[in-house]
Amino acid sequence: MGYASYMVWRDGGGFNGEATIPLALYGSQLALNWAWSPLFFGAHKIGASLIEMGFLWGTAGACGYAFGTVNRTAGLLFIPYMAWLTLATALTYRIWKDNKDKID
Repeated sequence: MGYASYMVWRDGGGFNGEATIPLALYGSQLALNWAWSPLFFGAHKIGASLIEMGFLWGTAGACGYAFGTVNRTAGLLFIPYMAWLTLATALTYRIWKDNKDKID
């Protein structure tokens, strides 16, 4: 993701060019990515972390698409990340489903 963001920044004219929206989406998905761990592991809010994961998945998908409009390779670099987020979302859902009577 880091190299993809660099390619978009480089090819899209930095923060003042066509890369403005893709880089804003990148920052948003990074913040959502960071927020998941404290929700899930720290606060044990499994349901809230599942909802947050849905927002993260959507924002990361939009970011990957937006990156692809600036630099195709940068967009393609988001495919493994989206696969990981899909797996992490499925695991979070399963943990929530198996424990929803005990937590949250």
